[in-house]
Amino acid sequence: MAPSTSHLYHHLLFFFLVFLFHAQQCPAAGGSWSVLLPSIGISAMHAQLLPNDRVVVYDRTDFGVSNISLPNGACRPNTTDCSAHSVEYDVASNTVRPLMVLSNVWCSSGTLMPDGRLVQTGGFDDGYRVVRIYKSCDSCDWQEIRNGLNQQRWYATNHILPDGRQIIIGGRRAFSYEFYPKMSATENTPSLPFLVQTNDPNVENNLYPFVFLYPDGNLFIFANNRAILFDYSNNQVLKTYPTMPDGQPRSYPSTGSAVLLPLRITKGAVNAVEVLICGGAPKGAFVNANKGIFDGALDTCGRIKISDPNPQWVMETMPLARVMGDMLLLPNGHVLIINGASAGVAGWELGRNPVLSPVVYQPDKQVGSRFEVQNPSTKPRVYHSTAVLLGDGRVLVGGSNPHDKYEFGNVLYPTELSLEAFSPSYLDSNSSDLRPKIILPVKNTKIGYGKQLVIVFTVSGIVDPSSVTVTMMAPPFNTHSFSMNQRLLVLDGGVAAKILGKSRYQVVVTTPPSGNVAPAGNYILYVVHKEIPSPGRRHSRYESTVAHHHREDQLFLAGTRKRKVHATPLTPTISHSSATDLRWSDGTKQCYEIFAT
Repeated sequence: MAPSTSHLYHHLLFFFLVFLFHAQQCPAAGGSWSVLLPSIGISAMHAQLLPNDRVVVYDRTDFGVSNISLPNGACRPNTTDCSAHSVEYDVASNTVRPLMVLSNVWCSSGTLMPDGRLVQTGGFDDGYRVVRIYKSCDSCDWQEIRNGLNQQRWYATNHILPDGRQIIIGGRRAFSYEFYPKMSATENTPSLPFLVQTNDPNVENNLYPFVFLYPDGNLFIFANNRAILFDYSNNQVLKTYPTMPDGQPRSYPSTGSAVLLPLRITKGAVNAVEVLICGGAPKGAFVNANKGIFDGALDTCGRIKISDPNPQWVMETMPLARVMGDMLLLPNGHVLIINGASAGVAGWELGRNPVLSPVVYQPDKQVGSRFEVQNPSTKPRVYHSTAVLLGDGRVLVGGSNPHDKYEFGNVLYPTELSLEAFSPSYLDSNSSDLRPKIILPVKNTKIGYGKQLVIVFTVSGIVDPSSVTVTMMAPPFNTHSFSMNQRLLVLDGGVAAKILGKSRYQVVVTTPPSGNVAPAGNYILYVVHKEIPSPGRRHSRYESTVAHHHREDQLFLAGTRKRKVHATPLTPTISHSSATDLRWSDGTKQCYEIFAT
């Protein structure tokens, strides 16, 4: 007897309800949020994790009076502003210390040097050509070199080079590049026509270009919607990559973000080099936003294997459209996309509809299953926000100020002074029995190129030897949705083996082969088990086996006697009349000799 219509209806209703129940029970978004400090006194527009697990943060000197005073009643010279516009955040104590930055650091750039100092360049107005140096200690402060750059740099990008110098590329109306430190007083500033070619009249769309060091020592440079492989030593374009298929701009002010995907080292070589670029704003969005029309952000990512002989873009769709988002490499090789808005562009009052939920991108999964939406924050992080990976695997999130001064009320998105931490799902307590803990090497170990490195770690649960990898992270400088110098290396290694007693294991890996793959500097070492990373062995120092001798600042301080850097530096007294007026409080001028050995 055929089932009645009513009977069939009830069967279908039953199966629909079962399906709906299971759909609702699908795993929820991952990750969790916590507020670290409700206010650090300034808005975190720029941020850099330092080798001592502190984070230096700053915004700009012309925002007005901040919410944190300089210590001991100090004021910036020739001003009535006695508030700080830079702070140092101590991760361990969850406290901040105010710092005095003298010139305007607004929309500047920087690089962590091999010796652990942050060398930061450019900015606005009196900061256009300034080089600033910060080396962290309990009483350290910013030092400034007035005319440290050949050309004004505002919205430029910096990258560390294999020889230990940094290259500074572009900036507003700066279609060129230069180096710091200088090799000579007559070192020139080569032009870079690619920056002219990618400049949209009256809009730009090529500021803060995305720059990555290719493992052969050349540079991948992306601006607007195009990219080149560039030999900076000979000022020569080696390869022009295809334009992104949608032709949409991805650079400031149509701000997307980008990462160099993890570099996997096999038998001393990196065989595949890939770049991922996500988000941005469509053509015309900047003009429209200035008219009060806020176009929807781009929801696409482009991925390209730049090491292929004939590389092509593969386009993917994000679950959430995003402009002004940050992209961070996580210790397990995943990519976190965080912060930003879903409409408008970068600029004063030009963004709308904050995107509160981060997204994790898993590069090794199949296209269509790589994105996973995470739990949302409650705090909008739009223009001038930052995100920094910490050594313990959390992500420090701060900033957001789409106004030309501090605005705390009666505006759409008030200036945000808080610091939050986003904890990816790998930090969940239910993963604790899978989480490695590094025993050896001890922190701050100096490592050479192409050497075997024995790593001893513990895991309380059952270890799958085939699921253990070792990664090294270069902590980047973050501002304006781009993390400069961001680099994650997957080291060449064997299978983990149990060695001493219960829960104790060893893995032997080979360190990177050269400074082209891993420029000299400070790295964070992680052991990853089943995609669960250990707490980082903070800032294992990676040093070249070849000495790089730079007489830093000699161009500006020629003829001064060399002086060793104090363990606890004297307080510098800085005059803006010239760089040679940079003196220690005992009257002697400063000069450095830097070695990476």
